[in-house]
Amino acid sequence: MASTLAATLSIGSTLSFGHKSCSLAQPKPFGLRLTSCASLASFSGLRATTTSVICEAESSFLGKESGVALQHSVARKAQKQSQRLQYHLQPQASFKVAILGAAGGIGQPLSLLIKMSPLVSALHLYDIANVKGVAADLSHCNTPPQVLDFTGASELPKSLKGVNVVVIPAGVPRKPGMTRDDLFNINANIVKSMVEAVADNCPDAFIHIISNPVNSTVPIAAELLKQKGVYDPKKLFGITTLDVVRANTFVAQKKNLKLIDVDVPVVGGHAGITILPLLSKMRPSVSFTDEEVEELTLRIQDAGTEVVEAKAGAGSATLSMAYAAARFVESSLRALDGDGDVYECSFVQSDLTELPFFASRVKLGRKGIEALIPSDLQGLTEYEQKALDALKPELKASIDKGIAFAQKQAVAT
Repeated sequence: MASTLAATLSIGSTLSFGHKSCSLAQPKPFGLRLTSCASLASFSGLRATTTSVICEAESSFLGKESGVALQHSVARKAQKQSQRLQYHLQPQASFKVAILGAAGGIGQPLSLLIKMSPLVSALHLYDIANVKGVAADLSHCNTPPQVLDFTGASELPKSLKGVNVVVIPAGVPRKPGMTRDDLFNINANIVKSMVEAVADNCPDAFIHIISNPVNSTVPIAAELLKQKGVYDPKKLFGITTLDVVRANTFVAQKKNLKLIDVDVPVVGGHAGITILPLLSKMRPSVSFTDEEVEELTLRIQDAGTEVVEAKAGAGSATLSMAYAAARFVESSLRALDGDGDVYECSFVQSDLTELPFFASRVKLGRKGIEALIPSDLQGLTEYEQKALDALKPELKASIDKGIAFAQKQAVAT
């Protein structure tokens, strides 16, 4: 007799299957019913009945169109397995994800969100302290990923063995009055140690850099990987998804739009004026006054400071950053799993401008970046073009600072 399991997953959309954009969806319940001739392994969100695959979803962690995509994906797998007399239908949890800095303000909620992914088989949590309790807590969640904890530099290599995706939120948070550049000296050295370990233990993994200042830490990572002889520009990402998340949210609120429909590409970098939301390229197409464009642009650029000041010294944007990072991780996992329609914004090695690194929409695939999307930079408004020209010198300085740091480290060793 087939067992029945029912549950709901609701953590807000981070992705949209089949949606060629950086869209964000409202948090809404997501349910999935699968059918099988045999008992179904326990997993939150699945229920076994008899003969069909039904997806009930407006949106979830995945987005409005994810339900359809997931339904088709599961249906194809079910069709293949139906040739057997008896079978078990369950998520294809086959990827290992490591979070370096898992006990921190971003690392903990990020670990929880990734623990909810049906594509993850193992979740490796690393930090210099306090990670054992985080892992114990998460291990009680009835979702597929096995949770393993690793503490201290001696266990860092072990945490990276066989990993497909590495996420690096490690570092100190911003405090009131502190710029991202103020973080540089501390976080640059932290990123250095993490990336060197990745190069030695899982050089083929997707590397997601969250540690600020991203405009510098991504170039640092690239130089270090080059020095190790394992640099693949298609697999190194600076996570700028939070800028997209904020842009979508603020625009939807301003224009009274359904958040699930809003998609604002954000290009440039991930600090201050280097963050450039392209409101003229958003979907759905909406008209803005000059005042609205300036107001929204400035708010999106200063949103991190807004949170830092609101927390009054107690931290920076940790929850929204974790949410945005989880969205990008899930996109990477879908790409690794063969989804051919995955697009996100990210700070990557780029030839879209004269700068060596630039944030733009990219198409993701099994081997990383399949294509940069140049169309967003074509036909800009006068305001956007001026803002793009203005951000380049600052972004270049941050990139150069990161490269110089990494090269200096190489000479020192």
